[in-house]
Amino acid sequence: MKKTEEIINEILNKRGILSDEDREEFLSVRPKRTYDPFLLDSMKAGVDLLISAAKNGEHICIYGDYDADGVTASTVMACGVSELTDNWFFYIPSRFEEGYGLNISAIDKIIEQGADLIITVDCGCVSQKEVKYATAKGLKVIVTDHHNIEDTIADGIVIDPKKPQKFMLEDGKEPYPCQDLAGCGVAFKFLQALQRTADLPRKVLNDALDMVAVGTIGDIVPLRDENRTLVKYGLETANSGRRVSLSRLAKAISIEEMTSTNIAFAVVPHINATGRMASAMSAVELFNTTDERIIDEKVNALIGYNRQRKNIQEDAFRRCNELIKGNEDFILLSIGDIHEGIAGIVAGKIKDQYYRPAIIVTPSEEKGRSNDDAALLKGTGRSIDGVDIYDLLNRHSELFIRFGGHSKACGFLMEERNLEILRDSLNRDVEVLLAENPHLLNRTVSIDMEISPEDVTVELAKELKKIAPFGEGNPVPRFMMKKVDIRNLAYMGSDHTHARFSACAQKESRGQKDERYSYAECVLFRKAQEMKPLLEGDEKVDVVGNINYQVWKGQERVQFIVEIIEKSA
Repeated sequence: MKKTEEIINEILNKRGILSDEDREEFLSVRPKRTYDPFLLDSMKAGVDLLISAAKNGEHICIYGDYDADGVTASTVMACGVSELTDNWFFYIPSRFEEGYGLNISAIDKIIEQGADLIITVDCGCVSQKEVKYATAKGLKVIVTDHHNIEDTIADGIVIDPKKPQKFMLEDGKEPYPCQDLAGCGVAFKFLQALQRTADLPRKVLNDALDMVAVGTIGDIVPLRDENRTLVKYGLETANSGRRVSLSRLAKAISIEEMTSTNIAFAVVPHINATGRMASAMSAVELFNTTDERIIDEKVNALIGYNRQRKNIQEDAFRRCNELIKGNEDFILLSIGDIHEGIAGIVAGKIKDQYYRPAIIVTPSEEKGRSNDDAALLKGTGRSIDGVDIYDLLNRHSELFIRFGGHSKACGFLMEERNLEILRDSLNRDVEVLLAENPHLLNRTVSIDMEISPEDVTVELAKELKKIAPFGEGNPVPRFMMKKVDIRNLAYMGSDHTHARFSACAQKESRGQKDERYSYAECVLFRKAQEMKPLLEGDEKVDVVGNINYQVWKGQERVQFIVEIIEKSA
């Protein structure tokens, strides 16, 4: 039997948490790893401009994005702007009519509303043409973003942790220490700088942390370094009930405690569903009101949009599967009538099922850069480990009217006539990658360590909770129990899709086997019928999964949540 401390240390070692100082910080309930917001280039200029605009009575527009990061970043920015002035408003573009990021049509609408200054969140860093248009029309612009910047950057004040030094406006500026901030994280750094400069109450920071946690988790950025600090404090704020609207949404979708897992798989999909099915303004309005009637109305709207999203998504996934031949190294699907709002989710599901990078393109009503009314396609993609989809697209940037994203996800707008060129180019790119690494497209099961059933204890389960919050860059620890027998099998659910059983192995006693056995209580969800031969067979199996701690009717208990069962070698 391994000691709990030994197991925890091995997990931290594998995650690169090596020094005593780093371990203390990583496990602390009061982490301190955060950085001076003014280390971000152009931060002082941006804060000074906003404060000046507010003092002069100028009309301010907070311009966000229609996903969970954009919604939460908009709310974080509003926490600061609303302390300076009442003369401001939100603008969230339509996914369907305007697309991602700053656009000329939206700028014209913002001008009609009398705006003097636009401050973007989660978008705008490469919107050179749009920012130039806005400034030519007399608007001031502050860009806060977290997306990649390569060869093009918007003019003026751009606050982005990924900003290359060649574009920095402040002399001697170094890259920001944590370049993995989400859009809401950058908005929060702006809020920190604003609070300090304008001497705002610290309460404005505490009030915003729940949104930082939701958006950071939702944007699937690494939960390491400063992000880990922000999310830890943000979860504490979220569970305090300080934001009634968030608590009401959690209760409506049966969440008792806000964890990174609950947020990722329940809260974030409901927020994203508003932008996918209708307008993300519903979510923005929910998180920026205390009116009980509006809260109830918007919570019900989010639940309805998410239900609608699920139904459309299942149909689209089935239809996409029918188009896949099975021999593609890069899956690129063009579907004429798939709902644009769920294309990204479906691309992710295809990526997971086939373990291939996948892109789905759909027709777009946007206007192109030429005057020949060329048909346009909007694309969204998801990728696997080892295939940087942003890098691959960037190699063919001449094919796009615009594109953006990061290593795991991308979005673009292109002329339809370039589709086959893109398809051929991406497949050639993957061929080159496969020549360098023939196992690139082989799905691998990564485990933190091998344990025995007797190691699955309440003590270990409680200690593992200290490694949370879990997510990108810090996954839930995964273990393997080898050569165990399955006993006490019981199927669950009306169609027996779930199962409960004991994983049994002989204990070791001073190096000699004896007749005493150790057991770990296991639960398998959704795959019981698929795994039935192994569950009911007589052969020993290897079981892979994670350890779950629960308190049920005042009693502590531990379960091994099974992901994979394989016949032992």
